[in-house]
Amino acid sequence: MTLFHSCEKNLYRIANTYVKNSNDTYDVIQETAYRTYEKLPELRNPKYFNTWITKITINCALDTIRKNKKMIMMEPEKVSTKAYYDLDIPLKVTVEQLLDRLNEKERTIIMLRFYYAFSFKEISEQLDIPYGTTKSLSYRALKKLKYFASKQELQ
Repeated sequence: MTLFHSCEKNLYRIANTYVKNSNDTYDVIQETAYRTYEKLPELRNPKYFNTWITKITINCALDTIRKNKKMIMMEPEKVSTKAYYDLDIPLKVTVEQLLDRLNEKERTIIMLRFYYAFSFKEISEQLDIPYGTTKSLSYRALKKLKYFASKQELQ
């Protein structure tokens, strides 16, 4: 359980990105802890513990979303706009709003790749999809994000 506690904050962020509700997030973390404890003997290679527990967290979050049978919209984080004005950067859209426009698989790949620094190999193992598919989905998602961002800036 010490391993679990060492990555709990990271797991909370992952779960919250999906369910966007603190009560559901805590439920996801609790279910993740239970499944981790229950399936720990099935972990083949301890060096992949973080990857393994991240996959469990994502699956628990997706189960929660399905169970609630509601569409989860990612809300922009509450940010201090004063800090952005001081930087003289027009903030029209947040990363979360852009990510929300991607489909579930694309969003997961982008988050694992850029938020949590997973390699394409680790992502392909996590999501159980071919390595090449992981790369092409990532590049396609990045292209979409760039398009969405440029479209937002024109408005």
